[in-house]
Amino acid sequence: QGKVEEALRAFEALVNQYPQSPRARYGKAQSEDDLAEKMRSNEMLQQAINTYDEVVSLPNVPSDLIKLSLKREADRQQFLGRMRGSLVTLQKLVQLFPSDTSFKNDLGVGYLLIGDNSNAKKVYEEVLSLAPNDGFAKVHYGFILKAENKIAESIPYLQEGLESGDPGTDDGRFYFHLGDALQRMGDKEAYKWYELGYQRGHFASVWQRSLYNVKGLKAQPWWTARETGYTELVKSLEKNWKLIRDEGLAVMDKKRSLFLPEDENLREKGDWSQFTLWQQGRKNENACKSVPKTCALLERFPEATGCRRGQIKYSVMHPGTHVWPHTGPTNCRLRMHLGLVIPKEGCRIRCAQENRDWEEGKVLIFDDSFEHEVWQDAESYRLIFIVDVWHPELTAQQRRTLPAI
Repeated sequence: QGKVEEALRAFEALVNQYPQSPRARYGKAQSEDDLAEKMRSNEMLQQAINTYDEVVSLPNVPSDLIKLSLKREADRQQFLGRMRGSLVTLQKLVQLFPSDTSFKNDLGVGYLLIGDNSNAKKVYEEVLSLAPNDGFAKVHYGFILKAENKIAESIPYLQEGLESGDPGTDDGRFYFHLGDALQRMGDKEAYKWYELGYQRGHFASVWQRSLYNVKGLKAQPWWTARETGYTELVKSLEKNWKLIRDEGLAVMDKKRSLFLPEDENLREKGDWSQFTLWQQGRKNENACKSVPKTCALLERFPEATGCRRGQIKYSVMHPGTHVWPHTGPTNCRLRMHLGLVIPKEGCRIRCAQENRDWEEGKVLIFDDSFEHEVWQDAESYRLIFIVDVWHPELTAQQRRTLPAI
C-alpha cells in the first residue's frame, strides 16, 4: 500500500523477535530499499545493502532467498557507484551457484563496468562453453571482440546475440557496434541493423545514432550560422582565422609535437592528430599557453567553452587518411569546423547523405550525431579548428546539469 515506514517498523519488530529468520531480514532490507528511494537517501540505501548481506549469513537460508538478496545487493551497490563491492557480491553468487549462467552473465557486466574487459571476456567464454546459444553472453562477447578491434570475429556473436531476442540483448550499443563492424567490412547489411535499431527506439533515425540524447531537439545534418543563433562566434572565428591558423602552425612546427594521434579507433588508414584546448567544458591551461590569443578569443563564448559534451581542438590530417563512417555520442552539441590550411582538392567530409568541402577562413557546421565520414586524398596536410557548441535548443538548466561525456 506504499506505507514504507510502517512496513519497516513491522519488519524490525519481526527481526527482533526472530533474529534467525531470513525472510524477516529480507523484508527489512526491502523496506529500507524502498524507503531509500522515497527519501532519496544514499545512507538508507547503504543500510539496505548491509541488511541484504546479513540475510545470506543466517543459517538455513533457502537458496532462492540467497539469490534474491545477493542479486539485489549487487544491483544497489552498482547504483551507488560501488563497482568493486558489487563485483565481490557477484563473485560470491557465482561461487554459490556455479551452474547458473545468468549470474556469470551479471559478473561479466560487473567486470565491464570497471573496464576489466579481459576478465569479462573469460567469463563470457565460460558461459558460451556451458550454454552455446546464450544470446546475452554472445552480444557481450561480440562487444568485447569489437573493442579489441577483432572486427570480423565480432560480427557473428553480435548478430546471433541480437537475433536470439534474449533478455538484455535489445540494447542500442549492440545495434550500433554490429552496424559499425559490418560497415568496416564493407557490408551494406549494416543499414538493415541500423534500421532495426531505429524501429526499436534506440536511434533517433537510421543516420542519427548517438546514444546520449535529449529528446525533441531539432535534428538535421548541416546547419547555417543563423540557424544555430551563434552568429557572433562564427563571425569571430572567421574574422580571426589567420591568427588561429598561425598559432596552430607554430605548435605544429615545434620539435616536441603537442598534437596527439586520434585514439578512438576511427581511422581506416592514415595519419590524423589533434591538439585539444578544451575538453568536457574544462580548459587545458597548459595547451592554452601555446596558443594564448586563440584561447583568449574563445573565452567570450560560453556556448563553446562551457560545452561539457564537446571539445575545442586543432585537427591535422595528412594525405592518404580515411576516417570510417561514424557517429558522435550525443545529440546535445553541434560541431563547427573552421578551415585553416586546406589543399586545393582531395579533402571532403560527408554528413548523412551530403558531401561538403572545407574552405580556408570559413566555418562549416554539422551535427556529428549523424553519420559522417572523412577523406584526405590531397597532396599535403589539412588543418582545421574544431569548436563544439551546445545544441541551441537546450535550456540554461540543461546546459548546467547535463553530465559530461
